[in-house]
Amino acid sequence: MSEKNNVLREKYDVIVIGAGHAGCEAALAAARLGQETIMFTVSVDSIALMPCNPNIGGSSKGHLVRELDALGGEMGVNIDKTFIQSKMLNRSKGPAVHSLRAQADKQEYTRQMRRTLENTDHLTIRQAEVSELIVENRVLKGVKTVSGAEYYGKAAVLATGVYLRARCIYGNVSNPTGPNGLQAATHLTDSLIKNGIKMYRFKTGTPARVDKRSIDFSKMEEQLGDEKIIPFSFMTDPESIQRDQVSCWLTYTNEETHKIIRDNLDRSPLFSGFIEGTGPRYCPSIEDKVVKFADKNRHQVFIEPEGEYTNEMYLGGMSSSLPEDVQYAMYRTVPGLEKVKIVRNAYAIEYDCIDARQLYPTLEFREIEGLYSGGQFNGSSGYEEAAAQGLMAGINAARKVKGLEGIVLDRSQAYIGVLIDDLVTKESHEPYRMMTSRAEYRLLLRQDNADLRLTEIGHEIGLIGKERYQSVLKKKEEIEKEIFRLEHTTVGGTEKVQAFLERQNSTLLKNGITMAELIKRPELSYEILEEIDPGRPVLSDAVKEQVDINLKYEGYIKRQKSQVRQFKKLEGKKLPSFMNYYDIKGLRKEAMQKLDQLKPVNIGQASRISGVSPADISVLLVYLEQMRGIRRS
Repeated sequence: MSEKNNVLREKYDVIVIGAGHAGCEAALAAARLGQETIMFTVSVDSIALMPCNPNIGGSSKGHLVRELDALGGEMGVNIDKTFIQSKMLNRSKGPAVHSLRAQADKQEYTRQMRRTLENTDHLTIRQAEVSELIVENRVLKGVKTVSGAEYYGKAAVLATGVYLRARCIYGNVSNPTGPNGLQAATHLTDSLIKNGIKMYRFKTGTPARVDKRSIDFSKMEEQLGDEKIIPFSFMTDPESIQRDQVSCWLTYTNEETHKIIRDNLDRSPLFSGFIEGTGPRYCPSIEDKVVKFADKNRHQVFIEPEGEYTNEMYLGGMSSSLPEDVQYAMYRTVPGLEKVKIVRNAYAIEYDCIDARQLYPTLEFREIEGLYSGGQFNGSSGYEEAAAQGLMAGINAARKVKGLEGIVLDRSQAYIGVLIDDLVTKESHEPYRMMTSRAEYRLLLRQDNADLRLTEIGHEIGLIGKERYQSVLKKKEEIEKEIFRLEHTTVGGTEKVQAFLERQNSTLLKNGITMAELIKRPELSYEILEEIDPGRPVLSDAVKEQVDINLKYEGYIKRQKSQVRQFKKLEGKKLPSFMNYYDIKGLRKEAMQKLDQLKPVNIGQASRISGVSPADISVLLVYLEQMRGIRRS
């Protein structure tokens, strides 16, 4: 530390700006990889804050948390410590879309994450607002804070979330604050623009929080958690987290609610133009829903507890920026909320973020070496999307310091790969939300097998210890052995077997059949067949699940693996960063411009750029072959 010329100066390996879900994962990853790391936050009380919905996971988002855990991240571990209700979504559908979702105790979630951060070696937490980047010859050298202090580092991660020039709005009230009235970060945007970074203005919103004592739950449908709780983290012992769970509740808006909203649209900053930022299409405000889905006479409202020891309840599905008198009027038309009392008004929040196409797939800025970016600052939405990006940005910042090549997960390896590839490749004019439909290989990228897919990578990176890695190798071996046994175990039409099949409404046997073939029948499963499988070994529930899925969906899995092989061929065809696309004859002008702007790293990424056609890809492939031919000669 130096205080020359009355200015505080310190040196670190990695600097993380922001302490939300992205910042926490980035800082933990860098520190756990042995890099001296400092994490800045405008308020230590905002570490791992959940300013909107009080839950982790959900459709596709649960996949991200499981993958993050398999790579050595913290979110899954933390929610397992702090959940108050847990549920596996989409159980009536196939395993590709099963996704875990847990209600969190918000205060406890923050407290536990902060405890983890404060007790991590090589990690320093600093409450200060970063106001300026120190960049020399397009290389990140450090940052300055509003006090003038200078912090020098070999790499930095921007994880500013929704705090840059944040503005919270409801009705004609506009407060220049971050979420929950916390201080906004007002200075850094100018420095980013000065360094050539293109900025966007996005918006998100949150519903009111209300007093539990003012709710009539008798008019609502109770929503219970799963009887058997499944943890997010593969390290969590399922038996250790079985607990009594807190209920959520479901009710609905009605025509009276919608009339109040329609009658007051002129007072909505969303429709008056007072709000400049673009909001998320997949998490719209109640005003948006009433206008865009005018044919629907009701919308779901989920009443969710903010914690185990608070009376604050979250009104999921009724995000709004309407004036507070209108909020009261519309909420009180909803069954069970007739006498509701608001604790915190609903509001919209505007903030500065970036066009993520300025980033490499490693999440490093193309134009500023050593500067990485993750989370909502990259134009995404959601805690889980933020955490996943933060983890990868932190890993790659640490590897940059070590002189190692960055880690990039591709679309066939993980939902995290899909998320980051979409962000850095495709133009987005609204906050990006992860969805299962975005993952082409979702049958392979299930949440149940994230450990089998990614733990080895986490181990190679250095975030997964030897013992955990060996445990996953053992699990793989057990799965393979059991599948082999079932494929080579034949049962005949004995009286016992036929009676069993008859009870299961399954076709009786005319000839011998393997146990593997029986499992493939829709009405049967590995678990059900235990009665007629006396040679079965004792296996964990997790191994049994993998055996069942792999056999039941064997044909689909083989087909998808074949598709992945084709995908890998295109991903393997690298495009040099120095390539001049304007020199390639046959490319359309739009393709030249887009390819030159984004400089894709391979043919696969080039094919996913909007404005680049299959014909353009064919031209590129021919050009690459010609280049190879010239080099060979």
